[in-house]
Amino acid sequence: MRDDAVASADLRIPPRIETASQIIAGLALIFILQIKVLSALLVGLLVYQLVHYVVPLTRRFGMTLTAGKAAALTLIAVVIGVPIAIGIVELSSWIARGLSDVQALVQRMAEVVGTARTQVPEWALAYLPESLDEFQADAARWLTEHAGQIGGIGQDVGRVIFHLVLGIIIGGIIAFQGLPSGPDVGPLALAFMNRAETLARAFRNVVFSQVLISALNTTLTGLYLGVLLPLLDIHLPLVKTMIAVTFIVGLMPVIGNLISNTVIVVVSLSVSTFVAAGSLAYLVVIHKLEYFFNARIIGSQIQARAWELLIVLMVMEAVFGIPGVIAGPIFYAYLKDELRTRKLI
Repeated sequence: MRDDAVASADLRIPPRIETASQIIAGLALIFILQIKVLSALLVGLLVYQLVHYVVPLTRRFGMTLTAGKAAALTLIAVVIGVPIAIGIVELSSWIARGLSDVQALVQRMAEVVGTARTQVPEWALAYLPESLDEFQADAARWLTEHAGQIGGIGQDVGRVIFHLVLGIIIGGIIAFQGLPSGPDVGPLALAFMNRAETLARAFRNVVFSQVLISALNTTLTGLYLGVLLPLLDIHLPLVKTMIAVTFIVGLMPVIGNLISNTVIVVVSLSVSTFVAAGSLAYLVVIHKLEYFFNARIIGSQIQARAWELLIVLMVMEAVFGIPGVIAGPIFYAYLKDELRTRKLI
């Protein structure tokens, strides 16, 4: 039904208006990366897509379309909003606890380093502090030198949370009210609705591919944590938790891998530095392989070859950093869809 409406609307859009809307949309996507509001865009698209997936399920229970959208938005707000709220509370609590937790953390890190000194090769001892006092002095010096950066991290976290909340609200409003339609809608508005539909479709194809990629990554990580290490008589704590975290955060491209890798390596370090080194090496290998699986799985969804996506990831990372890597597959899928619609590729 929606495709027929779009096709009918396309007849009312002059070619120059369509072209202008595509240029403006492309510039807007670049601008979104420049002003660092990608998180708001992605979570807004996610809420919009989830509502359209959940609403048909609610209709089976006899709900009207409006009631189904309201129920879907309530469910999604709970699923997404509660973890954000908990994160804000925990962050506020951590800040309120102040220096006592920082001192405890430094003490724990010093104990880990002290244990590491008995296990690392002699050539590496020169790079480790000799005592707790030296470790604390080094930590204090580092904190002094990077105080501005640490403050900036806190501001960045607050900004991202603010953007996520706004993205949820905007995506929910659009999903609930729907896009404008009817004979009174002008050609430029219709053209922009086409751009929005194309971007939403690109997002859907890439994100649901990311679920498969996260499942693959979790399987390989689970084999390492739950099978390989026990066979070597190495038993890490919190294995089930780490596997669950790997899948959940793996739904976020690139950043999710960094989070799960950090957790696994730190937990491995509590056993020995050699286990930590082995974990790091294994994770590096499977994530290098994952880049190719990533390109292949997502490429099959957006009809792009693996080498195309690898080039996109490389260029976007060089220009925009990690946000560029996250946005790269989605923006490239959008670009290819637009070009395919105009029969240019």
